[in-house]
Amino acid sequence: MNFVEDIETLKGLYGTPAAPSLRKVVHRITPLYRQWIMASRLCVLSTVGPEGVDGSPRGDDGPVVLELDPHTIAMPDWRGNNRLDSLHNIVRDPRVSLMFVVPGSNNVVRVNGTAKVTADENLVARFEKQGKRPTTVIVVQIAEIYSQCARALMRARTWNNGDETADLPTVGELLAEASDGDEGGVRYDREWGARAGQTMW
Repeated sequence: MNFVEDIETLKGLYGTPAAPSLRKVVHRITPLYRQWIMASRLCVLSTVGPEGVDGSPRGDDGPVVLELDPHTIAMPDWRGNNRLDSLHNIVRDPRVSLMFVVPGSNNVVRVNGTAKVTADENLVARFEKQGKRPTTVIVVQIAEIYSQCARALMRARTWNNGDETADLPTVGELLAEASDGDEGGVRYDREWGARAGQTMW
């Protein structure tokens, strides 16, 4: 198998990008991009660090980020599994990418930039919900914002296929397999819903 190992060969395979794919890029939050991002309750945060890369879904019951100014957004780090993969990476390498999705839309909005992690009390307090606050907040300095071609979600029929989870393994089963039966299993799956409901924020 031959692999592409230089940029010129790669470009030769694909040709020149169309003008709209380049002109859609902005370097701050504009009114229409603001409207789109504020409608998103789910995004994927991608980071990079010495051990490799990480892609982490981030969700909320309203906008998943808060605009601090047209060049800066903030994302609460709500309770998770305490692996802290994304945060570890950001502390050591600030490069981040966020991919915002809105249910029903095949379009995706991407934000690239640099980030820092803060436990600033005033900023953390702005995200308080049900008497709880995130431990830290990820502050992203925006380098560029642009919409992503809809073809990937269209090909996958992301919003049109209904529930396709019937034959999928559960998280308890995945955990049991990975730990040779030491963790997970039926009890894990049975108790997960109640545990998640009590520790959502």
